[in-house]
Amino acid sequence: MECVTREAVKSIYGGIEQLQPALLTDFLLKINRREISNVWTRLERNCGAVDYIGSVNVDPNKPKNDFIVNPVELQAGGLGASSLESAIEVSDLTVAYHRKPVLWEINLSVPRGVLGGIVGPNGAGKSTLIKAMLDLVPRLSGSVRMQGRELADIRHRIAYVPQRESVDWDFPATVLDVVLMGLYREIGWFRRTRRLHRERAMRALEQVGIAELSKRQISQLSGGQQQRTFLARALVQSSDVLLLDEPFAAVDAATEQSIIEVLREQRDLGKTLLVVHHDLHTVPQYFDYVLLLNVHSVAWGPLQDVFTEENLKRTYGGRLTILEEVTEAMRRSASRKG
Repeated sequence: MECVTREAVKSIYGGIEQLQPALLTDFLLKINRREISNVWTRLERNCGAVDYIGSVNVDPNKPKNDFIVNPVELQAGGLGASSLESAIEVSDLTVAYHRKPVLWEINLSVPRGVLGGIVGPNGAGKSTLIKAMLDLVPRLSGSVRMQGRELADIRHRIAYVPQRESVDWDFPATVLDVVLMGLYREIGWFRRTRRLHRERAMRALEQVGIAELSKRQISQLSGGQQQRTFLARALVQSSDVLLLDEPFAAVDAATEQSIIEVLREQRDLGKTLLVVHHDLHTVPQYFDYVLLLNVHSVAWGPLQDVFTEENLKRTYGGRLTILEEVTEAMRRSASRKG
């Protein structure tokens, strides 16, 4: 167990020195994974290698100005839990619309800290899978657990970015208003937002590159700006799991690259991301894991094992033109890496 003094915390967090000890304690107990990683990196640098990422807590036997980082292997669903445990477990999931199955006995185990893509033909059930995982559509059968817990117990640790078409963009709200919606569980209903909340929302907008649009009405945004707004709302939640439904749909190339960079950053922070995606050509560049879906799960696993010509044919049937293009793209990608 290593001690991090108030001075050490100040040096990591910069402008935090104006906080009183009690407020500083409260702040540390609420910091997100990235900030904990920064503290732990500092410990590694000063104190040698450690086996696990740490949890920050206050030792009641120490002065309030001191903070303890305890290298523990945290329980499932806790911060920094073992990467060997699954972030998402889907078992025998079946969904039907008007008695017609759209998903059939889906089984899926998603490791922590991966950026996974869900791909398949139109009508394959990609968006329905995301919605069923969140209980937004009824299931005929099956179960979903996230971080080893029931959805109801961990919903606040899950962020969802819906398709743009499902949002009422004429609703009278600014970009900042929408991002602040990601903090409503923390703020509370019918309570005023505080400066701390607005600052967090602005940092999320800076991450996605549209901080200058914070006061603009959402009805005045372009398609790419709308996508970035909802991505910022997901980021401000500091969630462990992010589920995104077609975040690259109808956006320009620059916006797409900006979004994928943000998603990679979240993956590198240990978050788990599942993304519904339609462009097979970019799958090898974007994702670590891939689910090939066509009502049932054709294949799921690491990109290099699953995204093969044989599996694509099983998923897309006889659409040989697109499969040949994708296969050639994969060969070019492999040759560049080689």
